Amino acid sequence: MSFASSGTARPTQESDVIVVGAGPGGSATATYLARHGLSVTLLEKSHFPREKVCGDGLTPRATRALTRLGIDTSEEAGWIHNKGLRVHGGHVKPFELLWPDLTDFPPYGVQRPRSDFDDMLARHAVAAGAELVEGANVTNAVLDDRTGRITGVETKDGRIFKAPYVVAADGNSARLAISMGLNKIDSRPMGVAVRTYYKSPLSDDEFLESHLQLWDGEPGKSTLLPGYGWIFPMGDGTCNVGLGVLSTSKGFGQTNYRDLLKRWLAGTPEEWGYRDENMVGKVQSAALPMAFNRQPHYGRGLVLVGDAGGMVSPFNGEGIAYAMEAGELAAQALAEAKSRGVGTASAERAMQAYPAALKDSLGGYYRLGMIFTKLIGDPRIMYICTRYGLPRPMLMRFVMKLLANLTDARDGDAMDRIINTLCKVAPSA
Repeated sequence: MSFASSGTARPTQESDVIVVGAGPGGSATATYLARHGLSVTLLEKSHFPREKVCGDGLTPRATRALTRLGIDTSEEAGWIHNKGLRVHGGHVKPFELLWPDLTDFPPYGVQRPRSDFDDMLARHAVAAGAELVEGANVTNAVLDDRTGRITGVETKDGRIFKAPYVVAADGNSARLAISMGLNKIDSRPMGVAVRTYYKSPLSDDEFLESHLQLWDGEPGKSTLLPGYGWIFPMGDGTCNVGLGVLSTSKGFGQTNYRDLLKRWLAGTPEEWGYRDENMVGKVQSAALPMAFNRQPHYGRGLVLVGDAGGMVSPFNGEGIAYAMEAGELAAQALAEAKSRGVGTASAERAMQAYPAALKDSLGGYYRLGMIFTKLIGDPRIMYICTRYGLPRPMLMRFVMKLLANLTDARDGDAMDRIINTLCKVAPSA
């Protein structure tokens, strides 16, 4: 690292790339950049360990991303494994779906609290060679007055960090992107997630749970609420319990989501433990920006990764897997650009490989997800789908593969080929 002075005599730290935000996407990007031999400054506004609103349950897609990053996901390393999804959907008994046995993905998912998960990934980036700066609350971009290109960032306490490329992995606030005029695309779906923890005897369950119908009283005899719920066992005597509501649902933005959560849980069996006296911590909420709702993902030296670029899946609200995958793609483009000479036309062409790769891998899938969110925005449609779909095992296996984006690219079965074809022919989101 080299240090210099700015015109206002404040200390300036320089590196090849600045990554703003040490969540899963930011830490993954920093790790891959360091492996490519680039100097990386990873800025985190908080101090670890810190909490984030999340379901804490990861699918096999996220497990694969962790493995590619070099993370040991074994139970011996402190991970809780899940083997599938238990789907609750109305009049039929819950349906248990094992994760598919595939070439491209492992047959298990994992759970880990975000307070521990993010800390571990940030330390992993440091071990790879990145420099982590905690307590660095980035307030604005430093721009070249002539070109409008980002050349660094400034923190709330007046520190300046300089680099020819900046990765915005600052979450759904997307402060950096907004400061450079990249506003969200209002036609893309958004979600809201609320969650808390409860002491529960179901803490050691081997399945993640998804509740496709939320009732505000006795199931089947009360009001059907918009959204879907989850119960993820944490293996420590608690479960992460929450719900998600889509912007396509009636009353989105005008609903008391904390009250919605409690109304749903009041209808669950008392022996499950999801009552106020068993709550651990408070109910918290977060926005879920979906389907590439902020673009372009590269421009004027700024790279968007994760929630900052709207990379949450419209199908299931999963964001961590896609943030880590985007981090790997971004690092590849940045390493290639540096090798061609920062500031050259060739380097800029190399950077365009990043948004192209995102659209190629996820654009069609997210477009299908946008259609999906419109369909299930009406609880009545969700009711029909669960009433007539859940009793059909083959259909549910297909839906599981689609919603979790778990297919083999080359040697998959007929379901894989159908889903892959649909994603390819759909126009990119």
